Amino acid sequence: MDIDLSRQITENLRREIETCGKSKTEIARRLGVTPSTISQYCSGNTQPTLENLSRLCEVLDCSADEILCIRAAVFVQGK
Repeated sequence: MDIDLSRQITENLRREIETCGKSKTEIARRLGVTPSTISQYCSGNTQPTLENLSRLCEVLDCSADEILCIRAAVFVQGK
């Protein structure tokens, strides 16, 4: 993975975690991981698995698109 993209994903994830109104301990409990794991996600030492990313998005009430820097594509039907 591109280093800049990885850094951006980490920053997006950290921002969502810090602004969601839940403690890292609460997030970890709901994911079934340790609070240390959540801290590692925030520091960029490790990335969540796809399963944990999906669950994180549910807990944080955000979309994976926001975390993964995916921009909506506009599709126009051509002739």
